Amino acid sequence: MNTNFETVTLAGGCFWCLEAVYDEVKGVLSVESGYANGHVKNPSYRAVCNGDTGHAEVVQIKFDPSVITFRDLLNIFFVIHDPTTLNRQGADAGTQYRSGIYYHTPQQKEIAEQTIRELEAQKVWGNPIVTEVEPIKDFYIAEDYHQEYFANNPNQPYCMAVVAPKVSKFRKHFLELWKKQAV
Repeated sequence: MNTNFETVTLAGGCFWCLEAVYDEVKGVLSVESGYANGHVKNPSYRAVCNGDTGHAEVVQIKFDPSVITFRDLLNIFFVIHDPTTLNRQGADAGTQYRSGIYYHTPQQKEIAEQTIRELEAQKVWGNPIVTEVEPIKDFYIAEDYHQEYFANNPNQPYCMAVVAPKVSKFRKHFLELWKKQAV
């Protein structure tokens, strides 16, 4: 096992979408769906969905910085979700679907804030970026059935309508970072 890795935790709507994309990125060693930065210990999916715990649905990504940079991970992040909608991604609404970068190091905080400033200056979106940049406070892994959800349920309607297009968007925009490039 590679011991030269960094960890970052990202929130960008439903964790199934983020997990499905980051599972395909070169240099990503693991992706776990879970809940972060709330105020209840060991929250359940139901409690998080009810909005009672303060947690965001997140993915915790372990990556090899010699293969993929944190900045590249953020570039993917800002393409596959809408960072301008507060507590919402598409039809998914609530604080658990907020956009967030939960950094693990001061360098990640600096790069995240710089990336957001640059995107704002470029006026990539018509509305301001509302992605919160905060230190990781807690992370609880989601229930087993949430792990590798898209891989295990590709024909489920939500996966076909919401997750698959995000995976396709990643492949289209970041072909060079895709683990399984087309032959």
